[in-house]
Parts: sequence; C-alpha cells; structure tokens
Amino acid sequence: MPETLALHGGTPAVPPGAVKPWPPIDDVDRQMVMASLEGDVHTFGPNCTALEQEFAAWNGNRFAITTNSGTAALHMCLAACDCGVGDEVLVPAYSWSSSATCCLHHNCLPVFVDIDFDTMNIDVDKIEAAITPRTKAIIVVHLHGLPVDMARVMEIANRHGIKVIEDACQAHGAKFQGRKVGTWGHCAAFSCNQNKLHCSGEGGMFVTDDEEMLAKARMLWSFGETRTPAESRDYHAYALGWMYRNNDLTAAFGRAQLRKLDWYLECIKENAIIFHEALRDVPYLILPTEPEGCEHNWYNYTIRFDMAALGHEEDASAFRFRLVEAMNAEGVQTGVWQSFILPAMTVFQAMNGYGQGCPWSCPHAAPVNYSLDQYPVAQDHCNRHTGLTNPLRPPNGPEVARMTAAGIRKVMENAHRL
Repeated sequence: MPETLALHGGTPAVPPGAVKPWPPIDDVDRQMVMASLEGDVHTFGPNCTALEQEFAAWNGNRFAITTNSGTAALHMCLAACDCGVGDEVLVPAYSWSSSATCCLHHNCLPVFVDIDFDTMNIDVDKIEAAITPRTKAIIVVHLHGLPVDMARVMEIANRHGIKVIEDACQAHGAKFQGRKVGTWGHCAAFSCNQNKLHCSGEGGMFVTDDEEMLAKARMLWSFGETRTPAESRDYHAYALGWMYRNNDLTAAFGRAQLRKLDWYLECIKENAIIFHEALRDVPYLILPTEPEGCEHNWYNYTIRFDMAALGHEEDASAFRFRLVEAMNAEGVQTGVWQSFILPAMTVFQAMNGYGQGCPWSCPHAAPVNYSLDQYPVAQDHCNRHTGLTNPLRPPNGPEVARMTAAGIRKVMENAHRL
C-alpha cells in the first residue's frame, strides 16, 4: 500500500527540527566577533584588511577588496573593466538579477545569452553569436557552484578582445581543470550573504590579479577617492563613486567562517554524493550534472522535473509548485530559486532603468532586443526546477541527506495523486 503523503495527512519523511540551520556558529565565531565589537574601529577596520589578505591567499588571487555585498563587487568588476555608457555586456539569461542589473549601475546594456540545459550555465556555444562591436565584457556566472568551461570562454574573449568577469557569488571553492573559479577571468565577484558557503551575514569580495583594475574598482568602492580608509585620505572625489565598503564586525565573522570553509566544502561534497546516489532511480527527476574537468561546490543541488513523463508539459510551472508544496510538507527544505528568466523582468522589458528610457535611450547605445523567444532553454529550466541548500550543509550529515532524498522519492512516487 502506498505511503500517504504528508500533504494529505501522512507522516513527514523528515521530522521537524531534523535539518539544522546554516551556518554553524562556534566559539571561534563568537570570539572573533566579540573582539571586533570590543575594539575601537567599527567601520573599515583591521579585520577588513586581514580578510582581504586571507581571502586572496585562500582563492589564489593577488588582490581582494571586501565589500558590503556581492552585487557591489559585480558593479566594481564593470568599473575595473572600463565598461561604460553604451557598452554591451553579455550575461546568461538565467541567474540572480544582480548578474544583469550591475550592468545598468554602470550605464551598460546587458545582452542576454541562453543557457545550456544540462549545466544551467551560459551556453558557451551561443556566446560568439551575441558579440557585437559594442561588446566590452562577458559576465560568466558559475551558477549554483558549477564552473563554466572557462578555457573556451577565455579563448573566445581573447580572440575578440573583450574582458571576462566571473560571477562566482555562489561558487566558493569550485574548480575548473583543477583551478579555482575567480582566477580565470580578468576579475571576479563573490558574495558572503548568509546563504553563501563563505558566510558573513552580508558582504562580498572583489578579486583580481591586475593592479590597474584594483585601483579602478577601489575608486568606485569608496566615494571615488584614490586612497583607502587604511591610508591617509584627502577626501577628494576623483570620479563617480559609491560606498561599497565592508565593516569590521562583518569582516570578523567572515574571517572566522573562512577558517572553516575547506571543511564545509568537504562535508557538502560528501553529502551531495550520498544524496545524488539516493535519487538516481527516483522517477520523473532530472538530476544535476558535473561535466569532466568541473568540480562542483554544491552550493545548491538543483533538480528538474520531467514534465513530459508526468503529463504536465502544458502547466509545467504550476505543477512544479505543487510538487514543491508536497515536498515541503514532507519536511524537505526545497524551493524555487528564480521563477523568472532575467530578460522577462520588468526592468529589462520596460527598458527604463533611470527614467526616460535610460540607459537604452542613450545616444551612445545601439538597440537591444529582449524578445523572450530567444531564450527557450532558460525558460524551460525556469519552469521545472527546484533547489536545496541547507539539508546538504554542516552541521547536517549523511543521515539528513538520506532522509531528504526519501522525502523527495515519496512525493515523486505519488506524483499522480497531487
């Protein structure tokens, strides 16, 4: 006799409280944050400088700038790459909104490229067709922690003389051909938001190996000034600047968490392998892939539903939400990360970022077409996915991964009852 779904009154597969919250907090975190609190610098302080040095060493970059968000770091990448008015920047059609709105922040125009269904990343085969004489940079997003084929991206970019920005906000520790992301492109952005594997509550990191790019990013980061808060400042704005600096308390938390990041990554990988094996024969699921040469950090374990086999091609998105609802009732912590592809978002369809059509109406800009039929793969993915984070992360171990997989199996084996 089939199990009764929790949605219909049955017992949840994952008991309440079984999944512990992220991130784990221990005495190292408490000691470092309290030491900062009891210190005398609560703006950009000594923990900020130390975090920059430690993160650069951990990731393998010459330089790092700690910021108040990954979005800020992405904007700094645009400035570092000399992107500006009327320039076009290639962006995957499916990502977090900041991957594209950062272009608007610097008066550039995002040009969307459809994604590859298997990897969920930008379709490298479609990059070259999107390049125009106005293309200044490519933003490659290592979505959910899976690296893009950076060897091919860099070959295309070098051939066309354009810069490469890595959006590694979800990809701490992920590797392509044994080399960490954030070290392939001209510069990169990481996020340290609470959801991220390197967590400091909020925050981000800009990284580069280029000293000139560092200076341009730093000017945008701190009021258009040329000197950092750690130096003797003249408080003179030499260019248009924002206030994207981090603070000492957040940086102290980030330093404490960075010390545990390698262990986190090992635990998550172990849990992801167990989880993947437990789901391998579950009906109607399309499991994520890890192409040869790529080392996933499993920031987000994203599954897709085979809507053709389920008989729900026509109402894929609606039925996906029904499946997710049933999984949540089983105690499975899963959810839809983005229910809109980027070009479908109002800010791009309206082409009115700053009012009066700017930056698209700028006399230095060329027309850009955002008709949605150009991005069928991104839309297909968008309609049928759900993702998981916390169940695979410490302090949760293999048992939680197995229970979570059992909850998903229970729903999918009873999908016809929904």
